[in-house]
Amino acid sequence: MSLRALLLLLVGTAIVAFIGINWSVMTAPTDLNLVFMEIRAPLGLVLLGLMALLSAVFVGLIAYTQGTVLMETRRHAKELSVQRELADKAEASRFTELRAHLDREVSRLSEVIANQTRETLSRVDRAETGLRDRPVDAEIGRLVQTVEGHNRELHARIDRLEIGLRERLAGQLPAPTPRPTALPNAAPLQAGGGESAGAASAS
Repeated sequence: MSLRALLLLLVGTAIVAFIGINWSVMTAPTDLNLVFMEIRAPLGLVLLGLMALLSAVFVGLIAYTQGTVLMETRRHAKELSVQRELADKAEASRFTELRAHLDREVSRLSEVIANQTRETLSRVDRAETGLRDRPVDAEIGRLVQTVEGHNRELHARIDRLEIGLRERLAGQLPAPTPRPTALPNAAPLQAGGGESAGAASAS
């Protein structure tokens, strides 16, 4: 039980107890002025009836408010469900469009790849046909002659470079100095000197 229901139960119990205790006073007839007429009735019962009427009106207002809120909630729930369905349909349509676009792109790429493959195969076939039609021996001979011509030219360049280097080295090196040779009269002079020395020693 909620706190609100417990509070209402306590208030109702207190009102019933008050009415029971004061029942004799509430049922005592009294002259009542209704502005345009006067009647004799128990004041307590009249007030109790008015309180019951106000309670009923209050309960009715609460029920009406709750019913209105419930109806608004259901209406919002329906609108949300409709919007959700529309969003799901839009999302599904977008996915469908994306799938269709991807399928078109894949088809286009497949076609491009197939065309490129066919073109490549045709070029390979033309190359094979050209190689079969051209004489291989003549092509090899032409290549050999070309290589030999390049070799001869390379050797000629190397020879020219060697000759040029030799000439430059010969021009840059200094001339060799002549070595001293022995005089022809050196030996007789030495011999005469020996004789004169012997004569001097003999004397």
